[in-house]
Amino acid sequence: MNLVDSSGWIEYFIDSSNADIFAPFIEDVKTLIVPSISIYEVFKKLLIEADENIALMAITQMQLGKVIVLDEPLALNAARIGYDLKLALADSIILATAYQYNAILHTQDEHFKNIPGVNFIPKKNSATK
Repeated sequence: MNLVDSSGWIEYFIDSSNADIFAPFIEDVKTLIVPSISIYEVFKKLLIEADENIALMAITQMQLGKVIVLDEPLALNAARIGYDLKLALADSIILATAYQYNAILHTQDEHFKNIPGVNFIPKKNSATK
């Protein structure tokens, strides 16, 4: 199973320098899980960076994967992970979701670097390909 962090989705949707790296994980919808908090983050970012139509099209693509809704057990596990690793709320939920579904978390966010189960992809300097 694969989980793409919000940063990877944004790279993919705006066709930035790492878009091609995240594409195989995003496009393999049979092995893709999508935390509902990622839908929030991506939608909000694309509303700011693009427009509502693009944001809605992006969410439609994200929903091709298995969307995971935050429930009480996942929330409690995320809180423990966030406490232990000193992660922010959304990052804790995303990592806890990856762990719950035995998924690899693909991200370019530095704060996930060196965490087990994470495929850290360094961000390239150029904004677009």
